[in-house]
This record gives sequence, structure tokens and C-alpha cells, in this order.
Amino acid sequence: MAMGFINDSYQFHTVTPVDTLPGSTKIIIAIDGHSGCGKSTTARQVAAQLGYTYIDTGAMYRAVTLYFIHHKIDLASEKAVREALAKIHITFEGNPETGTIQTHLNGENVEEEIRKLPVANAVPEVSAIPDVRKAMVGLQQKLGQNRGIVMDGRDIGTHVFPHAELKVFMTADSLVRAERRRIELQAKGEQVELAEIAQNLEKRDHLDTTRIENPLRKASDAHLLDTSHLSIAGQVEWVIQQAYLTITSELHREYSKSMEA
Repeated sequence: MAMGFINDSYQFHTVTPVDTLPGSTKIIIAIDGHSGCGKSTTARQVAAQLGYTYIDTGAMYRAVTLYFIHHKIDLASEKAVREALAKIHITFEGNPETGTIQTHLNGENVEEEIRKLPVANAVPEVSAIPDVRKAMVGLQQKLGQNRGIVMDGRDIGTHVFPHAELKVFMTADSLVRAERRRIELQAKGEQVELAEIAQNLEKRDHLDTTRIENPLRKASDAHLLDTSHLSIAGQVEWVIQQAYLTITSELHREYSKSMEA
């Protein structure tokens, strides 16, 4: 059942911490949605609280885009794109000083560079290339084969993991999203006009929702979460609540099956 607009006044029920629930059920949590809704931040914190692995699929596409920019890859050439993809190795490594997971491209930490506007402007076109999506989806599915993951992106619940036990689709007002992105860039020392950021988000939305290869859309069984008036803490708490409910439901289902056997 889809969940509509909520805000920080949403009342959460007390639930049992996941590590005290009986059994060893682990689920896949798929979080999709538009840029600037807080997907990555929310997914990262949810994973940390559940003891799950967080996989930033957006960082994968940004890393590919960065490589393409640096090596001036002709996006119209299938041969050039495929040859470039064969030379790309993406890993996620923990930073003990910051306690964060950072993106490495061919052994180099590119976490800061892939978050800058030049990459943000180019990633919609790169991520729409079928060969790029095929390569990244294959990697994402491999990373999630043991379950117990939180993955955010734009086609996770509809294509990468269509059978994920918990799917969330996040959205927010366009001006709210633009302001959030400006604050994020300012924190990194980048001064960008709000109008330019809004234009970038509008372009990204259009490309994401109209591309031929697995466009951005809400899965029919995804919970809808409007974050326009919701803090990150509120978003995280809401997803955690849904995760507990889903895990409990899965445990009950497994117990019922065992009793029938």
C-alpha cells in the first residue's frame, strides 16, 4: 500500500530493534526517487542503523561519468563506450577518519569530485546509455546477492531488484530540492546560483523519466514518501519503521511456511 505525504508530526509506533528479532531474515530495501530528495543520506543512515550494507548507485554512474569526462569519451560511439567501461573499476571503501563510505574509481578516491556540478550536469546523459546501465545494473545485482542491503537510485525497485521486500519512492517540491542541493554545494565551498541548480534538476528529471532504458518511475508496490517538509531524521525514522514492519512480516511468513511443512 502506498504512503502519501507526511511530515515530522507523523507518529511512529514503538518497534523491536532488528537485532533482537528472532531468526536471521534480511531484506532488500530499494529507495528510488528524484534528485535532491535526500535518498542517499537517508539510505546511508538507514543502513547504518539496521547493520545493513549501503550501496550508492548514483555514485556508480557519477564515477563512470567522471571517467568519460576525463578521457573525452564519445557518447555517441558504442565502441568507445564499451571499451571505456571495460577499463573502469568502481569500489566503495570505508574512511576510518570520517566513518563514511567513499567511492573509488580505478583505485583513486573520487568521492568529492563526483559530487561537483560538472559531473552532475553530465551524468543524466551518460546514465541513459544502455551499455552503461547494463554494466551498472549487473554490478548492483552482484553486490546485493546476499541481501541485507539498502540501495538507492532511480530504477532499483522497478528493475534492479523488482522483488525487493521494501520499496520506497521519494519525492519533494522542486524548489525545496534546489535549495537543499545549494546548501550541500556551499558546504563543499562551491557557490552556485539557485536558478542554475533548479535548471540542472529539471533537466535531470526530464531525462530520468523519459529515457528508454528503465526510466524513473514509482513501482506499483512502493511506499510514496514526500520529503518536502520532512527532516533527514524524520525520513530515516519513517523508513526504519517500514523496515521493521516488513522484517516482522517476513518472519511471520517464514514461520507459517515452516508450520505447514
